Amino acid sequence: MKTKIMKVLITGATGLVGQELVKQFHAADIMVHYLSTSRDKLENLELYKGFYWNPSTAEIDEKAFEGVTHLINLAGASVAKSWTPSHKRAIINSRINSLDLLHKTLSKLDHQVEHFTSASAIGIYKSDFTVLHDEFSEELGDDFLAQVVKQWEEKAEAIEGLGIDVALVRIGIVLSKSGGALEKIKSPVQNFIGAPLASGLQWQSWIHLKDVAAIFKHVAQQHLVGTYNAVAPNPTTNKKMTQQIAECLSKPLFLPNVPAFVLKLALGERATLVLSSQRVSAERIISTGFEFDFSKLEPALKDVL
Repeated sequence: MKTKIMKVLITGATGLVGQELVKQFHAADIMVHYLSTSRDKLENLELYKGFYWNPSTAEIDEKAFEGVTHLINLAGASVAKSWTPSHKRAIINSRINSLDLLHKTLSKLDHQVEHFTSASAIGIYKSDFTVLHDEFSEELGDDFLAQVVKQWEEKAEAIEGLGIDVALVRIGIVLSKSGGALEKIKSPVQNFIGAPLASGLQWQSWIHLKDVAAIFKHVAQQHLVGTYNAVAPNPTTNKKMTQQIAECLSKPLFLPNVPAFVLKLALGERATLVLSSQRVSAERIISTGFEFDFSKLEPALKDVL
């Protein structure tokens, strides 16, 4: 590891994970620069400085890189919105264009960046009810989301060619008090129409927001390289997740499971987000000394609900 003073540049810092990550860096008195596509969101505070960029037009304020030692990429359009042809392009382009612009800028700057961490997703893994996926799994998916993640990771890994160490963090289902996947899962339960989806046996590898941000911070501070799953050590099934949410909210579950064909009619191709089964291991990140604040589902749900 290098010993120079750590300064971090984050893309996607105003998103769900980004906001929590910035909070944790601030708590450690680590300076954060961030890139935003909104000029209205640019601030210039003691430990927090914003700079403009627009990956779709290849615009970027190169002053953002001054003194930066660690770069963390969280940029990417949401996969939760309807997968219209235009939004599917946005999902891919927002990730690829961001990484292309970072690569191009780093290749021409006299910078101090020594470590790059990029977000990824467990959606790269093949849907399976029995396999436990680790970072070396060759059982990869071939659906739209898996193809996006493969391209995303390939572009991120290309930054290694600039002499910068690279780490990929594959994020699971993030449990948060505001926004994220849990908002959509709990809403039917709150309105007395909650029910397991399809068989309910599909695995859901989840993680508390505080832990996923802490993993990004840990990976950067420890200068880790390679791929790491950002999931809690105890994945659950859709049925158990739904039951736990209902218990936390003191709501009954009395409806039958929602059939898979109904979900496909309602969501189209995006139904893979709720029908896919990905049981994912957290052992590699644990082996680096990382400790979860929320390793079990019930305390995590009680904290966010």
